[in-house]
Amino acid sequence: MGGTSPIGRSRSDAVHLHTGTGGVVPLQNVTILIFALIFSLLFVLALSCSFLSGDKEDDPLFKSMLNDIATNDPGVVLLGENVDVDVNEPSITISWSLVACGDSFELDGSSGVHESQCGLPSMALWIYADNSPEPVAIYEPSAIPYIRKTGQRRSIENLVRFDSDHTLDVHRAHLYPFDTYLLPSTLRAVDASNTTVPIQKLSTIEQVTSFLVATSDFESYEIINGTQIPTRDFDLYVTRPGQLRFYALLLFGLNWMLTHVTIAHVLLARRLVDIRSMTKHLVSAFAIVLIIPQLRKSMPDSPALDDGALIDYIGFIPQMIISASCVLTILLLIMLREYDEMEGKQTPRQITVRPLPPRPPPPRIPKASSKPPAPPIPPRKSPLKPFLLGTKVHTRSIPMERGEAACMKDELNAGFVFPPIPHANGVIHHRSRSSRSRLGTIGLEGPSGSASGSKSSRSATLKSVKE
Repeated sequence: MGGTSPIGRSRSDAVHLHTGTGGVVPLQNVTILIFALIFSLLFVLALSCSFLSGDKEDDPLFKSMLNDIATNDPGVVLLGENVDVDVNEPSITISWSLVACGDSFELDGSSGVHESQCGLPSMALWIYADNSPEPVAIYEPSAIPYIRKTGQRRSIENLVRFDSDHTLDVHRAHLYPFDTYLLPSTLRAVDASNTTVPIQKLSTIEQVTSFLVATSDFESYEIINGTQIPTRDFDLYVTRPGQLRFYALLLFGLNWMLTHVTIAHVLLARRLVDIRSMTKHLVSAFAIVLIIPQLRKSMPDSPALDDGALIDYIGFIPQMIISASCVLTILLLIMLREYDEMEGKQTPRQITVRPLPPRPPPPRIPKASSKPPAPPIPPRKSPLKPFLLGTKVHTRSIPMERGEAACMKDELNAGFVFPPIPHANGVIHHRSRSSRSRLGTIGLEGPSGSASGSKSSRSATLKSVKE
């Protein structure tokens, strides 16, 4: 049959295929580092832009509200421009600003408070909070100075602003960062003639540090000496902002993950024998014990550790107990390993082995006979089979297949010599496919001649012995 054979080619002549980059240019390490620095600077600048916007969210809120009051319902307005929530005290301090809307209530030359149509009150006022017998603030319009060039009244903070302190209910303070607070209070204004001046509106800012403030106010009255005196009540709802809750829960989760890492250090150290490797786990677990309190203190506006907050009972306290216990466990394991090395032995691990079911009795094996087993007889192959099937004829004989090459060599050397050398056993092997052997005569005589020849050889041998 025809075929093809590969042409030999040296490695130097091999064709090298170059793969394409698909239009993508690989970047060097220096280029990647420069891009990383640029991205970091842009990220910092983008975050810094939030400080440039300024705090102008409260002005539109107060401005629209004051303009609406000046148009529809003129009177005295109290604006809570600052709310200080102190959970540890516990108290809330509100900084109020006195504002008057309407021509009959507004002081001349004081218009434009919070860029609105309202100004300062034109009458003297005494402000009472929570039915206190003493006023929390006294306002005197005659003390407001003028600006010489413009003739406008100058708003001095200490003259137009006062603080009111209120006791805070903190029965839900232990739910940090999901603690909420409610403050109900009442205010009353009286002029110089001891006549109650109605307060048309109470409002506060909506967000302070670490808290969100929502205010709702409504009209009320008091009965003094049988006379109804109008007052103004308000409810202050204080909650935590969403950003604070997110970061507090994130730090809470990180502390628990670090605690689980200390448990993993114990499991890994238990499987080790080398004390140096175990020391690495000890150092890491001890560092976690020092990190957990710092992360707990990093929670924004978090309560003190002795306040009994829920986040400490389910977080910080069990975290410290578990982490410290893991450090102590690793120390004990190291001490045991050192003791084993000193004693020259290692503490064996206790392995519980389940009892195995009873094995069935082995089958009986008949006794082997003393005679060696007969070698297997190979099947006889017909010499005509290759010609009938059309296959190739193998040139090697069956003795060659059996590993009798050495014997065949000796027989061939002795059998193909003329005149032939007689075989020691009188057996001549013929090279044939059937590998049959036959007994032949030694010499040129037949069977009878061989018998007579053997007798003559025996008699000649006897004669020589007798002689």
